[in-house]
Amino acid sequence: MATKVKIKTTKGEIIVRLYDETPKHRDNFIKLVNEGYFDGTLFHRVIKDFMIQGGDPESKNAPLNKMLGTGGPGYTIPAEFVYPKFFHKRGALSAARLGDEVNPEKASSGSQFYIVWGKVYKASELKQLQKQMEMQQEQNIFDQLAREHSDEILEFRRNRDRVGLQNLQNQLIDETKQKSREMGKPVFTQEQIDAYTTLGGTPFLDNQYTVFGEVEEGLDIVEEIQSCETLRGDRPKEDISMTVEVI
Repeated sequence: MATKVKIKTTKGEIIVRLYDETPKHRDNFIKLVNEGYFDGTLFHRVIKDFMIQGGDPESKNAPLNKMLGTGGPGYTIPAEFVYPKFFHKRGALSAARLGDEVNPEKASSGSQFYIVWGKVYKASELKQLQKQMEMQQEQNIFDQLAREHSDEILEFRRNRDRVGLQNLQNQLIDETKQKSREMGKPVFTQEQIDAYTTLGGTPFLDNQYTVFGEVEEGLDIVEEIQSCETLRGDRPKEDISMTVEVI
């Protein structure tokens, strides 16, 4: 039976079910909850029509001028993408993380999480997003190949060998297209299309951040929090703190 947690906030309660298919994230979240790690922390980053984020231990009793969002337990969790089964529909519980440029493996923050709100999409918007995802997939492949050939690239640049650099670039472009064909075009499933065109969500985050649970009760509370007035750094003007318990 799936584990559920209750996030008690100053706005109301949110019940979240953790997925058994993402065991590393599930077990880590339960461990932190049982340690009382989240108790007294804030939803420190809130963006309307996007998401609400918490889990930074430095947010406890933080003065309003303190910049938040970098705190954590000192470790990361390997990504656990169960895609397309789990995606960023409204109410999805997902792990925050550092960006691809410093975190190409997409490892999750040890404690910071967000709950998706997002928006409702038109079918035509999803088709356009699919095209963007295809371009992003090719860019990610090319960037990875470039990292693997970084020594060669540096050597060509050092020697101002434009021909060698151009030949390598052409080779990497060909390899990128081949790898992209092998992976297949990123497309939304019918379940995703149905969810994103009725319930809403943030489809552009799919397969980029680990989704490890979903809200079962209290979406109205998530809605209220994502609508709150914010200050610099997307921090709510009025502190929204939480305590979390396993139920």
